[in-house]
Amino acid sequence: MEEWKEYKLEEIGTIVGGATPSTKEPHNYDGNISWITPKDLSNNSGRYISRGERMITSEGYNSCSCKMLPKGSVLFSSRAPIGYVAIASNELCTNQGFKSIIPNEQFVDSTFLYYLLVYNKAFIEGLGSGTTFKEVSGNVMKNVVVKIPCLEIQKQIANVLSSLDDKIEANRRINDNLEQQAQALFKSWFVDFEPFKDGGFEETEQGLIPKGWKAVSLSSIADYINGLAMQKYRPTDGESGLPVLKIKELRQGRTDDSSELCSPSLIGSKYIIDDGDIIFSWSGTLMVKVWCGGKCGLNQHLFVVEPKDYPHWFVYQWTKHHLANFIHIAKDKAVTMGHIKRGELDKAKVVVPDETNMAAIDLLMKPLHNQIILNMKEARRLTSLRDTLLPRLMSGELKKIVKLGGYENCK
Repeated sequence: MEEWKEYKLEEIGTIVGGATPSTKEPHNYDGNISWITPKDLSNNSGRYISRGERMITSEGYNSCSCKMLPKGSVLFSSRAPIGYVAIASNELCTNQGFKSIIPNEQFVDSTFLYYLLVYNKAFIEGLGSGTTFKEVSGNVMKNVVVKIPCLEIQKQIANVLSSLDDKIEANRRINDNLEQQAQALFKSWFVDFEPFKDGGFEETEQGLIPKGWKAVSLSSIADYINGLAMQKYRPTDGESGLPVLKIKELRQGRTDDSSELCSPSLIGSKYIIDDGDIIFSWSGTLMVKVWCGGKCGLNQHLFVVEPKDYPHWFVYQWTKHHLANFIHIAKDKAVTMGHIKRGELDKAKVVVPDETNMAAIDLLMKPLHNQIILNMKEARRLTSLRDTLLPRLMSGELKKIVKLGGYENCK
């Protein structure tokens, strides 16, 4: 591809490391300087990042060797783990877990560089070395060779990929808003009983609840079906494996090429989950989520939650309602990995309304819940499209899709 030229990363930008101010000096932290760690990127849902969990002071900044990165710098985590990528949306600095790049705008567009590093992150990760954990050194990062087209082509490629990511991020923001609405409605009806303040109440083991309602256990409104130890159910020869849903996949909302595979014929339909299923991670990192990442085999540290003649949203919201307490219980009992036992599902109480009020709140909650699921499915479709286009665009294979109109000016 004569129209794409090879460069070392140090030729198209300045490679910058980071550092950590001493944690023994309290005055180094809680300031107004954005300071990013790899953990911040692991929790970051979009392309851009403005601040991390902790901020540092000017004293903290001056006490160590971290450098200020300008807006548009591309952050790349180079250790523990390798390969998180983000664009700085304002001035910030990082800890030592990064080899960030300040792009030379004469050679490379910042957004294109972001996608270029995403495309090459597996290759760069393979260059890491170390015994305790792998790390990509600054010298290695500087000498990574990449191929890039001219700036005009870079911007067109970045625009195609960014348009998809913009839709995915807008979709996520809409869902965040819908989730907040659903949780506010649920709390109003089932925790604060706001619509029933002027009505009669009666005493139960759950406390005072509206007359005609009942208090039951969480386990009585749904079946909590535990997954399998999937290492025992590997795909047989010639069989297409099914991705295994573990905590990692549940957290990121999708499977990927690193996901383990299981045999759908060996595990049976009971342990195959699909879009819309409620998944409760009861061990390790406790989470409750609606899964919309396609068909998977259910791992042993997860429950699939199947409602018993109750609305899907009702079971989901009540399980989420008890999550904070479950996490507290798991931490109290933790030796190596915190978890809860099934008995806690029996102890957790749920308030069930009469049929008339259940129907009334269902008219409000069901559309919100269903729209969230539809949006998640759409996000998965867009993510799949982006992930399919990314390697083909970044390698120069797809030329027509970006409407290049000729490469003669890029040689």
